[in-house]
Amino acid sequence: MIKPPKRFLSLLFSALSFGLLLGSCNSSNPNSGSQENKVDRDVLKLLYWQAPTILNPHLSNGFKDAEASRITLEPLASFDEKGKLIPFLAAEIPTVENGGIAKDGKSVTWKLRKDIKWSDGKPFTAKDVIFTYEFVTNPKVAAMTAGTYEIIKNIQAIDDYTIKITFQDINPAWYLVFVGREGAILPQHLLAKYNGENSREAPTNKIPVGTGAYKVVQFKPGDIVVYQPSEYYRDPQLINFKRIELKGGGDATSAARAVMQTGDADYAYNLQVEAPILQQLETGGKGKTVAQFSALSEQLFINLSDPNKTTDGERSNFKNSHPFLSEKKVRQALSLAVDRDTIAKQLYGSTGKATSNIVVAPSEYNSNNTSYEYNLEKATKLLDEIGWQDSNNNGIRDKNGVEMKIVFQTSVNPLRQKTQEIIKQSLQQIGIEVELKTIDPSIFFSSDVANNDTIEKFYADLQMFTTGNLNPDPSAYLKNYICQEIPQKKTNWAGNNYPRYCNLEYDKLWQQANRELNPAKRQKLFIQMNDLLVNNAIVIPLIHRADVVGVSNNLKNVPLTPWDLKTWQIVQWKK
Repeated sequence: MIKPPKRFLSLLFSALSFGLLLGSCNSSNPNSGSQENKVDRDVLKLLYWQAPTILNPHLSNGFKDAEASRITLEPLASFDEKGKLIPFLAAEIPTVENGGIAKDGKSVTWKLRKDIKWSDGKPFTAKDVIFTYEFVTNPKVAAMTAGTYEIIKNIQAIDDYTIKITFQDINPAWYLVFVGREGAILPQHLLAKYNGENSREAPTNKIPVGTGAYKVVQFKPGDIVVYQPSEYYRDPQLINFKRIELKGGGDATSAARAVMQTGDADYAYNLQVEAPILQQLETGGKGKTVAQFSALSEQLFINLSDPNKTTDGERSNFKNSHPFLSEKKVRQALSLAVDRDTIAKQLYGSTGKATSNIVVAPSEYNSNNTSYEYNLEKATKLLDEIGWQDSNNNGIRDKNGVEMKIVFQTSVNPLRQKTQEIIKQSLQQIGIEVELKTIDPSIFFSSDVANNDTIEKFYADLQMFTTGNLNPDPSAYLKNYICQEIPQKKTNWAGNNYPRYCNLEYDKLWQQANRELNPAKRQKLFIQMNDLLVNNAIVIPLIHRADVVGVSNNLKNVPLTPWDLKTWQIVQWKK
């Protein structure tokens, strides 16, 4: 099996939009200084207003860090825009026909390229793949990607360039590990000494040694990353730039302006900017926006635990139920009070659409059993029914001495702040007091165990950000909501079950899906899991977001895919 079944792909990509970015570098004056043109061609300037803070993607939840890491670190393979697996460090894609995929679904064998070297000149071998698995799954490392790799029972090196992965059980999604966004292979010879609690102290987290076309030569966390060509890259003739500068900081609007109006940058990442503003900026004539619908959506996460009570040295401990958000009807009232259509139309325009599902792609996994409605009257009746009323006439509902006051947090971004305001206004109309909190993205998504403002700690009642499945198969994404994925102090806050949701019925469904080889039955199981989360209002889906980037008119050959990071094929970019 090279890729998912054709039926799967036809449904998948009917829901996704994709555009190859084509442009050419030209000069209105053929006699203008050739040196200036040469410098423009040799230097690629990237703007990431959410600046990277670490360059080991396994140690961060932030896409910004993974994007910067992906320029130099590579997986065995990745999915292109058509859902086809493309080899990177692998010599070929495993299939049943070539003996790579076991017929019983319990193992896969990968053959590796023999011409790969790390950017320090050391050879890449099977030892690096095995070490990556050991590093990611070491509890003391507390890797953010650990959950994806728990399906592995063991890895065996058949020889220096062949590995066999045996799974814990039947595994229909053998391509989840070492592939795509979460598949970066790490250098064993440099990280072996940091395979433990000292993992975040490794020098390669700041100046990574990778197998990609470009290597990091300078990194100032929260500010800038500078890359130069790797002299050991396998295809040096493909390298088009002598220098890449990834600059962080600022905001999404200024990043868009730098590409489309001033021409100060070639590319701008994650333009979470109101649609009318983007349209106005495009009139600058120096660049354009490219929007691609993937599997990501903006979601509102509800804390089922009490963020103000401390147990075992931690707040938001799953042992302490939230004083009112633990009630299903309260959460359903919140969902009824979210005006998704207004958020979509006023803020996102053509780059976002209201949704009632958390699995929004591939299309065959879209549930028809969910719906959304903006109805403040219904929300009010729900709260009245369960005794949450304003007994002291102060405008805030209360019961048993507890008032409905919530802290609603998200990252600093104009689009998200306006979404917060829309939601706050409606919640206050139904008697819920809302305090808005904004956190710098470099902190919010940092996974810094010493910081209390991360998405894992969730020291608030509601939080909002974008997430989704990073692979055409949503099993790893839906695994986030099983009980063992709850972030805790004792696990260094590893785990993506932010709501602290624990439902044995859900866990059972996930276990069934994880070993089901029949595609139709597996599809039904995934939809059931989506429905449990949405209809019980554990997560409130808001907007199926398009990934929006800004691209200079001088930049061409920028292939995008929904299933990897934007920089996945940066070796193809050119001016």
